Amino acid sequence: MKHTGIIVGLDIGTTKIAVIVGRKNEFGKLEIIGYGKVPSIGVKRGVVSNIENTVQSIKEAVAEASRKAGVEIQYVNVGIAGQHIKSLQHRGSMIRTQTDTEISQQDIDNLCNSMYNLNMSPGEEILEVIPQEFSVDGEHGIRQPKGMIGSSLDANFHIIIGQTAAAKNIYKCVRRAGLEVVELILEPIASTEAVLSEEEKEAGVVLVDIGGGTSDIAIFHEGIIRHTSVIPLGGEIVTDDIKEGCSIIKKHAEELKIKFGSALASENKDEEIVAIPGLRGRPPKEISLRNLANIIQARMEEIIEHIYYEIKSSGYEKKLIGGIVLTGGGAQMKHIAQLTEFTTGLDTRIGYPNEHLANNVPPEMASPMYATSIGLVLIGAERYEREYQKMKELEPEEVVVEETPKKKKQKEKKAKDKTREGKRFTEIFLEKIRNWFEEENE
Repeated sequence: MKHTGIIVGLDIGTTKIAVIVGRKNEFGKLEIIGYGKVPSIGVKRGVVSNIENTVQSIKEAVAEASRKAGVEIQYVNVGIAGQHIKSLQHRGSMIRTQTDTEISQQDIDNLCNSMYNLNMSPGEEILEVIPQEFSVDGEHGIRQPKGMIGSSLDANFHIIIGQTAAAKNIYKCVRRAGLEVVELILEPIASTEAVLSEEEKEAGVVLVDIGGGTSDIAIFHEGIIRHTSVIPLGGEIVTDDIKEGCSIIKKHAEELKIKFGSALASENKDEEIVAIPGLRGRPPKEISLRNLANIIQARMEEIIEHIYYEIKSSGYEKKLIGGIVLTGGGAQMKHIAQLTEFTTGLDTRIGYPNEHLANNVPPEMASPMYATSIGLVLIGAERYEREYQKMKELEPEEVVVEETPKKKKQKEKKAKDKTREGKRFTEIFLEKIRNWFEEENE
């Protein structure tokens, strides 16, 4: 699969585990050749709480996707989220010794990699370092300093931090399911790849992915990610409220929310009634849709208030021309966009991942529910294309008549070294996790 252009995205969510197998076609669109979705029974608020249950769910979803795609799945791009995720801004700098030479990609990589050495609180690690803007010899606002001349190179960085244990548990679950992690990707960043346009990122936009256990936020301005946050509230807590408020079981509460739920009580009439089957021969229970909407609206207003607080805390509230884009399973709630507009005063739309999908993709894949999974595949495809292009540049075509075992071994070593050069910053953290995992097994 590493050499066929087929990419697999694995979204380990609170309510579902989704696996998507896809590849880019000649038009740059994503063809989905297989997918699997099963209920998630070992994850709470984006964090693995039961290893065995999560492993079993992953195996079932992978088996379904593998059967539909007709390929054996071994390597996956995995999303990471959860309420333990937080971010900070940091400025880094370096003095170049060879000031008469151009700034190279190696210089930029060295500066970015140095950010991983920042001191963190016990139990926390840097998940990802995202450069925002560079400065060369005091000249600010440079997007790409490569090729410039200068003695000092500075940059503003957006640094994403998470709990080491949470990341290790995700890695352990994937490993026990018989898979290998290619890359660990922050889920809100994956969702932005699927539903946001470059124009929106340039204008200023807030991406809100409302999942089952968490709501992920990513704020962009001038094409640069400025703020990320995870709110430990999602669609599952709305279901719990319905269960308690209507005195029904959770299964019926979830069905009510999906089929009849609305985020605006004023859009429902008092005489609209739905009947829920009674338990063990008991008579059916009648529930007013207006009362149902009142329960949903109260909780959704709380979630949106949290989102609005994060927007105001970021300092970009007045710079968001693109407004808010809602995605994730929770974005399918009726009238959620209107409630968000009323609460925040910002233009709101629902984000569908269909812009990047080929025409022959199953219609259900264009749902906001699969935005993260599709984003994971898109990021994986971009990475594959970069590495493939880099390998082509580093290894010009040669006509080899015969290779001796020694020459073949040298060539394999050379290829491994060159592949290592093309690693992304996130893989540094992934290697740390792998080392910890192997140490535990020794």
